[in-house]
Amino acid sequence: MTGLSTLCYIEKDGKYLMLHRTVKKQDVNKDKWIGVGGHFEADESPEECVLREVKEETGYTLTSYRYRGIVTFVSGNGVTEYMSLFTADGFEGTPIPCDEGELEWVDIDEVWKLNIWEGDKIFFRLLDEREDFFSLKLVYDGHDRLVSAALDGQPMELFDILNPDGSKSGIVRERGVAHREGSLHGTVHMWIVRLNEAGGYDVLLQKRSACKDSNPGCYDISSAGHIEAGDEPLTAAVREMEEELGLRVRPEELTFIGVHRGAFEAEFYGRMFRDNELSYVYLYTGPVDVADLTLQEEEVESVLWMDYEECRQQVEAGTLANCIYLDEFRMVGEALEKQSSGQENGRKKEE
Repeated sequence: MTGLSTLCYIEKDGKYLMLHRTVKKQDVNKDKWIGVGGHFEADESPEECVLREVKEETGYTLTSYRYRGIVTFVSGNGVTEYMSLFTADGFEGTPIPCDEGELEWVDIDEVWKLNIWEGDKIFFRLLDEREDFFSLKLVYDGHDRLVSAALDGQPMELFDILNPDGSKSGIVRERGVAHREGSLHGTVHMWIVRLNEAGGYDVLLQKRSACKDSNPGCYDISSAGHIEAGDEPLTAAVREMEEELGLRVRPEELTFIGVHRGAFEAEFYGRMFRDNELSYVYLYTGPVDVADLTLQEEEVESVLWMDYEECRQQVEAGTLANCIYLDEFRMVGEALEKQSSGQENGRKKEE
């Protein structure tokens, strides 16, 4: 079944007028909180539809409203809805009871905590961050689980949200929403190392692109990335090294050295960024010629080799612009020491 509808979020004093859909038993939005709106009638334009639906459901006549985007909603159980999304900041009239459910003014920051569609969080983020018109496609599995999303025709990153013990919660969340809420998710960190002439190790550092959404221009792990929903850590690690550095490695060439839990929050570009990640950490000791690498421009500005001890000291002293977790870097050092000891013991046995 395919439908055309409007959805409007009316704002007043930092609150949205939300509709708790509790009345209809056969309702794709049953028990969800959404904006007000409804299906097109014959020959209606989106504007005519939203004005009529808001009037019928709330008693208000909109006096200031804006068409913000089109949302293609695929429920996964046979319903596809093309929703014209509006926001409004001006209205007049006397409120009336709604026969679709209960209307309530809710603080915009608190809306995120209601029982809303996971994809609704994406367009709430877009309404907050973008002024231009957008097209958003949301696909569900028929059981409220988001399985894919695309913005203006381009796929969006989705993560499995994790429980504190690292198990999957069953929630799939879009990258921007996960970082806005500080949701725990999985990442992979690959440290590329080599022996140096001084008998120690060099580590390859990447300088993050100036356009990154967090820590732009800072030195970071050799290669790192998110684990996409449904993916496994090792698969993600191999993929990220090729995407970021153009380095093709085999899974067996990566040595797993442990899991690191890291979190921080900071403001970038005027917005709060909350990172909360469970990182699977790997070592790669294969040959790497920097001149042969193909850097992903939107992710990596440049790379450089640095002696491990020198890098550790600079990270500790704060003299290197970086976003490296010091406890993880020490974990890398401990793994290198064990590797060196194992190689030394091996040589002694051969003698």
